[in-house]
Amino acid sequence: MNPTLSVLLLSWAWRPEIILSLGLAAALHLGGRWRLKKRGSARLVNPWRTVSYLSGLAVLWVALMSPIDVLSGQLFFMHMIQHLLLVMIAPPLLWLAQPMPVAMWGLPKSLRLEVGRWLRTDSPLRRAVRSLTTPGLVWLYFVAAVVGWHEPRLYNLTLESDLVHDLEHLSFFGTAMLFWWHVIGAAPRFHKKLSPGVRIGYALAAVPPNALTGISIAFATKPIYPYYTEVPRLWGISVLRDQMLAGVIMWIPGSMMYLVAALVLIAQMLRGQEAAADGSG
Repeated sequence: MNPTLSVLLLSWAWRPEIILSLGLAAALHLGGRWRLKKRGSARLVNPWRTVSYLSGLAVLWVALMSPIDVLSGQLFFMHMIQHLLLVMIAPPLLWLAQPMPVAMWGLPKSLRLEVGRWLRTDSPLRRAVRSLTTPGLVWLYFVAAVVGWHEPRLYNLTLESDLVHDLEHLSFFGTAMLFWWHVIGAAPRFHKKLSPGVRIGYALAAVPPNALTGISIAFATKPIYPYYTEVPRLWGISVLRDQMLAGVIMWIPGSMMYLVAALVLIAQMLRGQEAAADGSG
């Protein structure tokens, strides 16, 4: 068998902690959906929301346990594809499903009531979360994670240490979830929902740091990350070509995700204005 094909077919990382986490998330959602459907809450159990949520979980599974994860240690551009899945694909899919209220209904009644007490308006936990997740702070967290982990010493460390690599992925996914939470305006709403215009600007504000980082990688004239100069090269791709592909992926497809989000928000805003005009007419 061709060695590359062997890698693609056999390199599946069946990590128990990821399987359990994704399985629990799916079970909570499907259980909550079943209970809400019985109660007649059609809006939250719309099939497209369930498809969106399960698709988000599937994207996480592909990013973290498919051959993409293994190949990311050999090819920089595969590592960048993995980051794109974790930061720009999975979080929006999950939030579009409005997962929080559905998951709450997936919990046992006693635990659901307890979580509800933790999230009361006057609870210390809610106040702490609200103060630490303001839109401005979340934007800074997100940009710091996306840009900061591409610093050469940090990035090389992620490739040399599984623990640091997992920490990188957690910070990417965690800050991306917070960022897209504000863009989409999903529950739980600990803050006043941003207006459509502000959410459009918020999404677009992530483009410059992302694009500039991608451009700096794509047009570098020598290898930025020594790790990739020391591993076997697959498919005859040189270190510099691999680096250029990675930078282009971050720069163009990565930045396009924020532009697509802004366009969707603009379309929603225009539809709302048209509906208001029709109503007043």
